[in-house]
Amino acid sequence: MTIATGYSCIRCEAIYPAALTIDSRGCPLCAPVAPANLAPIYDRPAITRGFAKEEHGRSSLWKYGQRLPCADEDVVTLGEGLTPLVACPRIGASLGTANLFIKDESRNPTWSYKDRFSTVAVSIARAQGAKVVATASSGNAGASLAAYAARADMDCVVATFAGTASPMLSQIRKHGATVLSLAKKVDRWKFLAEAQARFGWFITSPFSAPVVGGHPLAIEGYKTIAYEIIEQRSGDVPDWCVMPVCYGDALSGVWAGFKELFYDGLIDRLPKMVAAEVHGSLSASLAQGTDHVLEQEVRFDPLAVSIGTSRSTYQALKAIRESSGQAVPVSNDGLIDMQSCLAASEGIFAELASVAPLMAIRALSDRGVIEPRSKVIAVVTAGGLKDLDRSTDPATSYESFDTTADAWSWFLNHNN
Repeated sequence: MTIATGYSCIRCEAIYPAALTIDSRGCPLCAPVAPANLAPIYDRPAITRGFAKEEHGRSSLWKYGQRLPCADEDVVTLGEGLTPLVACPRIGASLGTANLFIKDESRNPTWSYKDRFSTVAVSIARAQGAKVVATASSGNAGASLAAYAARADMDCVVATFAGTASPMLSQIRKHGATVLSLAKKVDRWKFLAEAQARFGWFITSPFSAPVVGGHPLAIEGYKTIAYEIIEQRSGDVPDWCVMPVCYGDALSGVWAGFKELFYDGLIDRLPKMVAAEVHGSLSASLAQGTDHVLEQEVRFDPLAVSIGTSRSTYQALKAIRESSGQAVPVSNDGLIDMQSCLAASEGIFAELASVAPLMAIRALSDRGVIEPRSKVIAVVTAGGLKDLDRSTDPATSYESFDTTADAWSWFLNHNN
């Protein structure tokens, strides 16, 4: 195990003790002017170099337990991680890149990448003696946290808002969590802030603005995506890693994982990170060369609601800058068609937000930023059943046949 010995601000590098209460503001010094998240500090010599010892006896991401901030006896797991890396040459060719691979996070226990976050969050919460875990969530994070809380025999509360995909709300409730739907999004955060202050709930999500990101210890779970990619590629580093981004927890976590492997001498270079976003907050900030993440006007109702923020975070901006990466705004146009194309050509049915990286790859390929022979990883963060009510028309009807002759007649007419 590798227990965090403290925290460091990712912007000003101020040091804080491990006993610091995480209150969603991030660094207390930076919060009044330029909010930034914290990162755990480890006793680096205690981390095993390489993965050999870490591979034994674990069939989950906890095989990397020596690189995660939790003692073995506190781990709450459902067998998360170790998701496949799938070569996708057909859709890759249509996007202009021959070497496209998809890291399919829909294979996690609750069918999304959030399980990597939740397994660490709930493990830490239980170790700290928390009785209730809670999050503000539009779906995946809530469903995941609810499942891991159930596994740990803990209570879970999910504060959400009108418009959340109904399949995900059903999933959250099936896991026994309490769902509170608030008319105003900002009231979710007010509720969670009061809950932490009054009852000491362990809050995993942001609950103050401007957002800095999720709980810094839980974000460490996302590092394992980078570890797995490198192992699955036998040490070969991709040129690009493309992800859907809201507040950038996963983007910053994956980037931290790649950096850790580089500093440990396990890889000899680093990939460029790409944020597929909706309203262009990171793109605008990069274009203006500012460290203050810019609020953007909301011009449309995004189909990919889980990444529909008008303002991202410094942690996401920092990861893109450090990696010499890109941020690409993605609209609703073509999103559902791309979802169908991926499912029909490669067999991967992805949530709409998870299709955004493919749209970003095509845009960067068209601009010549991603070259045809570049090695590209797209991270599919969740499965398409998660937001089926947003990707399909409930009024759509399909043929029904009285006889096999009628079925053959229709089939032959439509397949010639």
